[in-house]
Formats: sequence, C-alpha cells, structure tokens
Amino acid sequence: MGSTLTSVVTTCQGVQFSGQKTLRCRFASGCDVPASFDAESNCISCVPPPEALQHDDGKFKVYGHDGEVLCPSCDPNVKPSSCCSPPAFEVQGSEAGDEDRNGLVTASGVFKKLSWLDRLLPIWIIGAMALGILLGYFVPAVERAFNGVKIDEVSLPIAIGLWAMMWPVLTKVRYELLGSILSSRAIWGQLAISLVANWLLGPAIMVAFAWATLPDLPHYRAGVILVGLARCIAMVLLWNQLADGSPEYCAILVAVNSILQIVLYAPLALFYLEVVSGGAGAAGGIHIGFWQVAKSVLLFLGVPLVAGIITRYSLLAAIGQQRFEKNFMPYFSPVALLGLIYTIIVMFSLQGHQVIENIGEVCRVAVPMVLYFSLMFFGTLAVCWKLGTPYDQSVTQAFTASSNNFELAIAIAVGTFGIKSQEALAATIGPLIEVPVLLALVYVALALQKKWWGSARAAA
Repeated sequence: MGSTLTSVVTTCQGVQFSGQKTLRCRFASGCDVPASFDAESNCISCVPPPEALQHDDGKFKVYGHDGEVLCPSCDPNVKPSSCCSPPAFEVQGSEAGDEDRNGLVTASGVFKKLSWLDRLLPIWIIGAMALGILLGYFVPAVERAFNGVKIDEVSLPIAIGLWAMMWPVLTKVRYELLGSILSSRAIWGQLAISLVANWLLGPAIMVAFAWATLPDLPHYRAGVILVGLARCIAMVLLWNQLADGSPEYCAILVAVNSILQIVLYAPLALFYLEVVSGGAGAAGGIHIGFWQVAKSVLLFLGVPLVAGIITRYSLLAAIGQQRFEKNFMPYFSPVALLGLIYTIIVMFSLQGHQVIENIGEVCRVAVPMVLYFSLMFFGTLAVCWKLGTPYDQSVTQAFTASSNNFELAIAIAVGTFGIKSQEALAATIGPLIEVPVLLALVYVALALQKKWWGSARAAA
C-alpha cells in the first residue's frame, strides 16, 4: 500500500452531476484534475496534488462535460452562494502510485480499474480472430450456417452481434443532458471539426492511400474507397467508451453522421469511384440508392438506439438512478464486449477461406487501412489537443474520425458488385483490420491522456 493522498470533497445543491467520467475540478493555482460524483452523498470529490491546496484554502470550480462551470461559487473570485458548501478535506485510501502529480490516473491506475474482461481484451480479440479463421477454413458448415440468413446483405449473426455490442453503450448515454450540450457554444466548434474530419478529409485521405498502395488492384481499391466513405455510427460508441470518451458528445456526432451518411454517401461514392478514379474497377458504373444507405443506418443504429433509450428510461423509472448506475449497468455493460468478441468470431469465420487463399491481397489491402486509421486518429487527436479541447471530447473526435461503418460498406459492395467480388472482399477486410488497430489505439489514447493532458489544459 503506497502513501495516501488528500481528497477534496464539496457538496453542490441543485446541480446535475450524474456521471463520473466528465467532471473536473480546477483550482486557483491552475491545477486541473478529474472529479467524481457520489449520488448517495451528493458530493463532488477530487484528488489534487499537494501544492494545489496551498492556494485559497483549496477552493475550486467544478466543470462539466462541455467545459462549462457547473458550480462557480467554488471559485474564490466569485461571491459565495448557496450552491456550494465549503470544501472539506479527507484522506483518500487510494494508492499514490495510481495517480501522478497532476491528479491524472497512471497506466497502472487505469489497469487496476478495469474488469478482468477489459484487462484481457487483447487476448480475447486475438483468440476470437484465430478461432474464427480456423472455423471458417476447417469447418465449412459454420460458414454456411452463419450466411444462411441475412439482413440487408449482412449476415444475421453479425447483425445480432452488432446490436448486442451497441445496446449497453447506447443505454449508458445520458440523453437528458443532450439539450444542455446542444445549447452550449462549445458543441458547435466540435461539430465543425467533426464535419471537416469526417466528410472532407477522411474520404479524400482514404482515396489517396488506396491509389498510392493499390495502383494495380482496381477492384480491391474500389472496395477500400467504399470503406473510407462510410463514417462510423456503431463500433465507435464502444471504442469511445473503452477510451473514456464523452458518451454524450459521441451520441451527438453519431446522430449527425447518420443523417449526413444518408444524404452524402451515394454522391461521394459516385464522385470518388467514377470521377476521381475514372470508373476503374466499377464494372460499368455503380448504382447506390439513398434508401439502400438509409436502411443500413436504421438497421444497425436505429434498432439498438431505440432499445437503449427504452432500457434506460424504463429502468430509471422503475428502480431509480442510483440503483440503475450501481446495480444494473455494471452487470449489463460487459454485454458490449461479449458482443464484440462474438462478432469477431463470426466475421472471421465467414472470411476464413478467402483470407487464407488470398493472403497476399489481404495484406496489401490492409496497408491503406492501417495508414488511414492511424493518420486520422493521431491527426484529429493532435488538432483537438492543440485547440485546448478536453480529453474526453478529443478522444471522441479521434475515434469518430478514424473508424468506419463497415456494415454499410459491406452491404453496398455486395449489393453493387456481388458477394464473391473483390470489392466485397476488400470491404469485408475492413473490420478485420479496424478492430485490432482501433483496440490498440484505445490503449494509446489512455497513455496520451496522461502525457498530453497532464496540465490545466485538460478542460476548456
């Protein structure tokens, strides 16, 4: 057991403090640290470095998810009101090794907070990939069974896995706070960044990488381009959750991208495949209808979204917020990761034969995708950090920009070029590359949180 740290506790009346990941305390000294809310005691607590307590009796502001001050009377420069009681100082039983001198959780601290399922997630993912490929290659009946029933050209078992993956994540979103977020000025700047990254830079960068790495494989290149045009509206919710991003910001960005996807996907596909690429690999032209895209969005986002909203508010009404957050969500949340593992097994089993028999092309198709995921993630994260955006919003932007809607890309590729086409295989390879790469980027993001946001810049 390491040395103990001092915890600062205060009570704010009449302020919405639900959730523990997006609250922060900023002290008069300029120190900025994460804060947590205890619903039972109605207290905000944080663990500042010792030097922060030497200024103005440790008074501080409490910031919310959108960077706005929720409890301004904690600031010594603001006249005290009935909002905040004087801060109290307690000894917290956490180990000093779990947090650094700026109050940010260290890598070991993050690891200790994870469940056993989270801690071993890389092993589960690698095992699921290997199991899926072996099943698909050596047990052909498995592939036939998984492909027996389809929804919008996507295997029903995959659809079930996607729904299971997103249902808990969308249940956790605090929809009651979306109105206040949308009414703040900060969200519009974030939306502008998202629109530029997702609809201007993202597609163009994927097209550039596809042409640079696959100049002699036009059909595979077309499939890669289809993946780059499809902005993620599903798995990004899971990556965002694992990386401690803002669930509310993520929900807003996903909603906006869903609407824009219905309107923009077909024109962008026509532009980049027919005009920019000169029709190469398009086999006489492509035909993508708006309903074809809208149907995919409704199926793979609409279904779990409705399920999440119904689950959240029916249980909040039945058992209350405290029991919902402490007794229900801890047991329901792992369903998302179990759904991810199951989905990976199904995806890899469906493509086991093609992956092994076309391993050379598969490796080549992986190159532009790895480059794309990495550049979009680090580029977006760096821009947000440079602009002083809080970590939870920055990482949400990064994963939204770097991940793609492989369900839509597969459905379009299969519907347009056929199930056995090289375009369809390239689109299917997308999630096989995206899942391990973005999982690795989750751990990179958590490490960069300490390095890049280890100062008062952590909250805007």
